[in-house]
Amino acid sequence: MILLLLLCNCFLFLSLLPSARSSALTTAIAANERLCFYVDADKAGEKIGFYFAVQSGGSFDIDFDVKDPNEKVILDGKSERQGDYVLTANTVGEYSFCFENDMSTLTVKLVDFDIMVESEPRREAPAKPGQVADHTSALEESTFRLNSLLLNIKRTQKYFHTRENRGFSLVRSTQNRLFWYMVLESLGIVGMAVLQVYILQTFFTKTGRRYKV
Repeated sequence: MILLLLLCNCFLFLSLLPSARSSALTTAIAANERLCFYVDADKAGEKIGFYFAVQSGGSFDIDFDVKDPNEKVILDGKSERQGDYVLTANTVGEYSFCFENDMSTLTVKLVDFDIMVESEPRREAPAKPGQVADHTSALEESTFRLNSLLLNIKRTQKYFHTRENRGFSLVRSTQNRLFWYMVLESLGIVGMAVLQVYILQTFFTKTGRRYKV
């Protein structure tokens, strides 16, 4: 009987874990472009998680702003490389998350971002006191601890994913610069060789003045 109650409470606490509506995307933002994404908060007090990281392009920075349904700016940043924020939706309605690549004239920025709306229900007290209550309380704490650890693992994976993409972008940019440097250097060497041959040929074939005695 006690085991059955523990299993029932286990499923109950799993159902009480924060329900989330998330949107993980990767998008390219052209130069002088402003791109916005929207999420809905169904009730006041919901938590909105907002993560972004510039994967490639220029100095890996971007401008962003977050507005509530009343068009009030609640979060913004200039030339940010990445960010991880948790906001509280105090107003029910549509929230906008905008990125702006205004500082670049030619460079396209690749941005990876994640917007998550979470509902955090209250923890209810165990139905029966005593030994079962102690077990269910410990089970509840373990469940929420596992959820927190999984979120930390997810953030760590995003961090290393961002570092990998930035490293790849840096290597590719360095390779392109080395390639064009070698091309210019080769053209310079060929041009100097042709110029030297021309000068030497002109020096030995040029006729001077002749004097007749």
